[in-house]
Amino acid sequence: MYLKDFYSGPNDSISISAEQGSLFAKDIANDFNPLHDVESKRFCVPGDLLFALVLDKYGVSKRMHFTFSGMLGNGGSTLNLPETNADQFDVVASNGKTILKVERSGEINKNESVINALSRNYVAFSGHNFPYVLVPLMAKEKVMINIARPFVIYESMTLEFEQMDFTDPQIEMLDPDIEVKGKRANAYFRFQIKSADKVVGKGFKKIVISGVRAYEEEPMQEFVDNYLARKNSYLDSISANKGV
Repeated sequence: MYLKDFYSGPNDSISISAEQGSLFAKDIANDFNPLHDVESKRFCVPGDLLFALVLDKYGVSKRMHFTFSGMLGNGGSTLNLPETNADQFDVVASNGKTILKVERSGEINKNESVINALSRNYVAFSGHNFPYVLVPLMAKEKVMINIARPFVIYESMTLEFEQMDFTDPQIEMLDPDIEVKGKRANAYFRFQIKSADKVVGKGFKKIVISGVRAYEEEPMQEFVDNYLARKNSYLDSISANKGV
């Protein structure tokens, strides 16, 4: 499984360093959120890494719902992935904090190649949401994040399958939408899952944005430009180190 470089320890009690979490965010998810930088004082492990680890350990159920109820920082906590067949369980850090709530039901697929493909495809889809999807979505609704102190939380995601006997699953984005209520907004990134050109499932990722304000083109574009500059600088350094 491609995740072996992004955690340490046995698969029922694991630790994730800032370096491992940051590497996953940048190299696998293509996510350059400053919260995933090693040196960030507010560092948190990417939610998509936690999602991928759950699939790796428990398989893919016909219906799954993930609620990200806490953030795992760089404080040396370990994560407990319980040995369980329960339909609902929590992933809890060693400090007692619940990080992720998992609900599942129906048939389970534990085929490693299917899990690998679904995990990688979803993580790539998820990491692509900013700025390419979220910013146009906000512009359409004439709102934006507080760029001085952005507060965007990955709240939950849902998977639902029509059948479980599929191979090589691919994620295909559907139309996203956003609900704005005062200074808070909920954005939904919807997708369908295809195998051999047939739709076998669907799902969505939900994020919560606090401190929403009126859209301003120039500062928003500057924020995006800075984000992309950080991304390109990192990718250039990787290429240079590889001698490309």
